[in-house]
Amino acid sequence: MNGSAPSPERRCVAAAAVLCGAAALCGAAALCGARAPAGVPPSAEPVKKPLTAAEVLAASTATDWRPLDAQNTLYLELGSGRVVIELTPQFAPNHVANVEALVRAKYFDGLAIVRVQDNYVVQWADPEGTRPVGAAKRTLGAEFERPLRGLAITRLADPDTYAPQAGFVDGFPVAADPAMGRAWLVHCYGMVGAGRDNDVDSGGGTELYVVIGQAPRHLDRNVTLLGRVISGMELLSALPRGGGPLGRYEHAEQRVPIRSIRLAVEVPASQRTELEVLRTDTSTFLAYVEARRNRHEEWFKVPAARVDVCNIPIPARPRPAALAAD
Repeated sequence: MNGSAPSPERRCVAAAAVLCGAAALCGAAALCGARAPAGVPPSAEPVKKPLTAAEVLAASTATDWRPLDAQNTLYLELGSGRVVIELTPQFAPNHVANVEALVRAKYFDGLAIVRVQDNYVVQWADPEGTRPVGAAKRTLGAEFERPLRGLAITRLADPDTYAPQAGFVDGFPVAADPAMGRAWLVHCYGMVGAGRDNDVDSGGGTELYVVIGQAPRHLDRNVTLLGRVISGMELLSALPRGGGPLGRYEHAEQRVPIRSIRLAVEVPASQRTELEVLRTDTSTFLAYVEARRNRHEEWFKVPAARVDVCNIPIPARPRPAALAAD
């Protein structure tokens, strides 16, 4: 070692290699716009301008996207419209199964959003706590984290404040600790969790909340996260804030009625919201992450050169009609 600092190009390629897992996977030099080494004649081709996130998505192919699994997709119906929620059984299998049992029993139909706390969460529940749960369970053992083994995480190169590693698994934001061999979902905007009391095993999915604030990561590994909102966040984030403790509505007439919650698979095909989301295990996603790390839109003057896991919204779009009909 000669003690000299690596060149910006080498630092960029190294960072991209960490992001991708291997530089060859995404062409780290191309992602960074690295220049040719000294002494190499310049190419006759003009230097390509780095892509913006919108341009990366516009250049994506059909294989960069995946449809939602109707077996694990919920439709929350409000008077203002539909909220589409994707569940993740690989992180919270017992809670997902229990919520799906509650949905099949129409447990949530006619209940209400009882709490809207500014910059924090929207929560719905049975205000009286007396509605029967049928074949479902009222409480379950906590599923705050799971083994890291078996997970293919698309890691971010940038450090995370709350964990040794952060990245994505199937579109869900995750954190991990290799030394402990554990991984967990993180509280980004739009994540869905199961409310509980002080006992860690006192939740089960009868009370659900959605994060509408700026990433309350201090909740990570303290609540069971089980899904995320794919579309309809604006219907939740724009709700009137509650004036009571923790944003609770103080009067019954303030509560927002829930018309129904249904599993997409149990909704007639003609009435489904057919969506697809960007896969997070592709080179296109890695390019999208890089575009979020270093914003190339004309408005940005100082690229951040880093990105937080909660500042990478996973794009979703209507699924092409021909594919949705399959």
